[in-house]
Amino acid sequence: MSSIYDFSARDIDGKERSLAEFRGKALLVVNVASKCGFTPQYKGLEELYRTWHDRGFEVLGFPCDQFGHQEPGDEDEIRRFCSLTYEVSFPMFAKVDVNGEHAHPLYRWLKAEKKGLLGTEAIKWNFTKFLVDREGQVVDRYAPTDTPEKIGKDLPAVLG
Repeated sequence: MSSIYDFSARDIDGKERSLAEFRGKALLVVNVASKCGFTPQYKGLEELYRTWHDRGFEVLGFPCDQFGHQEPGDEDEIRRFCSLTYEVSFPMFAKVDVNGEHAHPLYRWLKAEKKGLLGTEAIKWNFTKFLVDREGQVVDRYAPTDTPEKIGKDLPAVLG
């Protein structure tokens, strides 16, 4: 695979979506969870999305239950939680694994393209973020502790 546009994923409503529909946009791909200490980052992610969307920016949320069973709900529960609690309007996808033998192919590619601290590929926790440029290439990887506000400072360079 040569870019993020080569992948598809099931959205939170169960529809398979090609990521090629986001061609030409900068993306922030995030593994999210509803019951994590970092869950309040949904607010900042939504603010980033609303602020930069008109300039060609998308946030893509991928719920994951691999870290401390912090995303126990099904897609309907996740959708309701995100909508009612944080008014999330950016695209959300079905629950995925980000590590291990059942890791979603997108996450296998993201991790190989931009390794983490000390060169590790594994995602360590919820709210790890990958910034993808308009050509579909991974340009940065952010730790769960990196806030959406911090990432926002990097967006002008990626959006051009």
